[in-house]
Order: sequence, then structure tokens, then C-alpha cells
Amino acid sequence: MNIGWLIYNSFDAEKNKAYIQWMLDEAKRANIKLEFLLRDRLTIGLINHSLTVLYEGKQIPSPEFAIIRAIDPLFTRQLEMLGIRTYNSSIVSEICNNKAKTHQFLSPLGIPMADTVFYHGEMLDGMAAPFSYPFIVKEVHGRGGKSVYMINSEADIEKIKHLRGSWIIQKPAVLGKDIRVFVIGKKILAAVLRESDTDFKSNFTLGGRASLYTLSKEETDLAEKIIHAFDFGMVGIDFVFHEDGSLLLNEIEDVVGSRTLSALTDLNIVREYLSYIKETI
Repeated sequence: MNIGWLIYNSFDAEKNKAYIQWMLDEAKRANIKLEFLLRDRLTIGLINHSLTVLYEGKQIPSPEFAIIRAIDPLFTRQLEMLGIRTYNSSIVSEICNNKAKTHQFLSPLGIPMADTVFYHGEMLDGMAAPFSYPFIVKEVHGRGGKSVYMINSEADIEKIKHLRGSWIIQKPAVLGKDIRVFVIGKKILAAVLRESDTDFKSNFTLGGRASLYTLSKEETDLAEKIIHAFDFGMVGIDFVFHEDGSLLLNEIEDVVGSRTLSALTDLNIVREYLSYIKETI
């Protein structure tokens, strides 16, 4: 029997009780002993000259693998250094949960992306945006369409100048329409088209509508080029549309949800994921 951890932070665990139970049920079916742990109660560090992981302040036996549904590259790297296989890896966690790093990392591969500027500090303080209006401002660690702002004029900049942190500034692509490609390992499972008639963001959780989408040969080749640049466990690769109809990479979701896929198909993505994990460990 394979032994693993399923790790969430407390806030996300509360919102994802059904998904967590789904994972635990499918693990039992797959003859995997999967223990659910809260990241908030795990402590990592160096004790007696050795890397250590404690749960609620106590030593805990190491598993073969960990499914990490919390964004914490340092924590993930600690597990890897202790010989625990992680899904997703610390590299995926570090790169894909930072929009600037994602664009920087994939640029040498010739992946088509919107013109993007990386920015840190008080929003646009003393700096002129390199694009004419409108443009989009995104917090680099934002997820689910949050911390994304359409800037149509100088007045809009004034509204967000209180924000701090790291941001990207982008020329907008076609608004209110994107594609999410669901990936496990090196395999594309499905693609979903998300659209909104009322918002420039098309996220399903923000009220957008979704439908299954068939990738063309060119679109599949583009997705696979990104896939082969990483060692993915399970992710969602999000594309937006250029004015000419071609795809531009938008972002990669490390801790990807599957509400749209579950609503549109009978594909058991958790079963697929656990099967992939059994094969790779």
C-alpha cells in the first residue's frame, strides 16, 4: 500500500471539504493510505543538524509522496529534500504561482504571450506605463481572477495606487474569453472554453459560463510545448485569445480546481491524478 499526505491550508480546506473527501475516497479505492494534514499545523526547519517536519509539534513518519494543495515552495522543497515525492513540485509551485516568473521562464521557448512588464512597489508611482490605455494590472500571486484590474484611464490608476507588492502590467487580449487546458503529467485531459458577457474576466467561479473546447493541432502543440518545460503533476494551463484568433499563454494554475470539468463531463480527474501518482512513485 502506498502512503501519502494530502495537504491544505485551513482556509482552503474549509472551502474544499467535498473535494478533499473525494480525494480520500478515491485514494482508498486505489489502495493508497492518504492522510489529510493542515499546512498550518506543520512546522519545518533544522533540528539537531537535520531537516525536520513536525505536525502539531511532534515528529511524524514520512510518507512516500505528498499532494500539496497549498502554495508554499519553501515547504514543498523541504519535503523533497527529505526524499518525499511532491505533487506539484517546488519548481512548479515557485514558477507557476508567480505570473512574472511564469512569463520570464517560458519566454526563451518562444511561447506566445501578451506584452508584459514586471513591476514591484507602489503601483505606477513615478512610472509611466509602457502601454497606452487600456491595459491590465495583475498581482503576481493572484488566483481565481482576484487582484486583476482593467485600467482605462489615469483615474483608474489613482484607485489602485494604495496597492503594494509585485505586479505585472499587460496589454489586453480579447476580453471575457479564455481556455483552460487540464493536464496530468504529460497528458492533456480536456480543454474548457470560459466566457463572460458582463466582465473582462471569464472565470467560472466569477459567474462566467463554460463549455468543452476541442484544441486544434496548433493549439495542442503549443500546450505540449509548455507541458514539456515542466514536470507537472496536475495543473491548468490558461490561454487567452489574440485578436487574430490564436492563443496567448495567460497563466498556469498550480493548485487547479476542476469545477468546470466536473460540471461538463463525467471524467473523474481525481482518479486519473491518483493513478498517475501511483505510476510515478
